[in-house]
Formats: sequence, structure tokens, C-alpha cells
Amino acid sequence: MSEKLEKFILNGVEYKTRLTEKWKNRKKWEEPNPMELVSHIPGTIMKVDVKEGQEVKEGDTLLILQAMKMNNKMTAPFSGKIKRVNVKPGDKLPKGAVMIEMEDNETV
Repeated sequence: MSEKLEKFILNGVEYKTRLTEKWKNRKKWEEPNPMELVSHIPGTIMKVDVKEGQEVKEGDTLLILQAMKMNNKMTAPFSGKIKRVNVKPGDKLPKGAVMIEMEDNETV
């Protein structure tokens, strides 16, 4: 039994372990893009309150996503401009779908 042990360092301490194939083939973590409004749960778009090119302020409602029989109001995380709206009312979305793309706008 000559499985190769992988080494990693955590808080200055070196560890050796065996990695499963599932772990080796996992989807790697990527830093979220703050310019994209992403669905964190599967759901249905009930209402879209913005259009492409529209300027919004932090906290403005962008859309309503219904998930698990609850209406979730998705708001603008910062003031900016709507670059692209990728959804319309009635769309059923999986987890991780990009709903709206924003861009910075210093004049807002």
C-alpha cells in the first residue's frame, strides 16, 4: 500500500494526509465578483425592477426571487449602473446563476 501522502501547512504546522478522488476533482473556490448579482439558492424570478443602463443607489430593489415559497428582495450592494439584466419574470434559476451585472459609476 504505497499511497502518496500530500503535505500542507496550516498555521505554521505541516500535516500529511491522503486526499480522496472526490476532493481532488472538486470545483475550486473562486473569489466572488462583486459586480455580479448571483442566485445563492434555486428559485423563480417574480419581478425585475431595473433595466439595462439604469443608475441605482445602494439598497435599491433590483428584483424579487421566489425561493422555498418566500419572496426574496434582491437589492443593489453599492451605487452604480446596471450593465446587463440576464433574467426576466418567470425564469427558473439554479443556484449560482448570474442574474444582474453591474458596473461602478462615480456620478451616481
